[in-house]
Amino acid sequence: MLKKNEVGPQTYRDAMARFAGAVHVVTTDGEAGKRGATVIAACSVSDTPPTVLVCLNRENVKNDAFIRNGNFALNTLASDQQALAEAFSGQTGLPVEERFSLAEWDRIASGAPTLLGALAVFDCEIIDTKDHATHRILFGKVAGIRIGNDVHPLMYFNRGYRIF
Repeated sequence: MLKKNEVGPQTYRDAMARFAGAVHVVTTDGEAGKRGATVIAACSVSDTPPTVLVCLNRENVKNDAFIRNGNFALNTLASDQQALAEAFSGQTGLPVEERFSLAEWDRIASGAPTLLGALAVFDCEIIDTKDHATHRILFGKVAGIRIGNDVHPLMYFNRGYRIF
């Protein structure tokens, strides 16, 4: 017989804290303005066509800029970019322009800012979205890629940044 247990929000968060994930800064720019956010919830969907997804908190109205701009760049952070992750997470309270001034950026294909020095950059055009509970899933067709140096990634595990 299966034994079910209570899966409440705190139990779920505690279990997810044991889920190690690569740290990314997802960015956008366009008519709705420049925006960036630190995310862990991102992954590959397909290689044909190249597609990635990223999950953003839809309760933060500033994240609507991604939809209105129609683009995003998923910038995978290296181990020496923790300060950037903290800034884009909102922990530092820096305004948008000051967050972006902490690193060097360019643009590849979609118009979204792409991080020079990232382990990998996936520059995307949004092709679909899906709202679920508190989050919005953005599906991006990869329009441009940059592969950075082969160095250690910045990871998030047990509620803290880690280098593996």
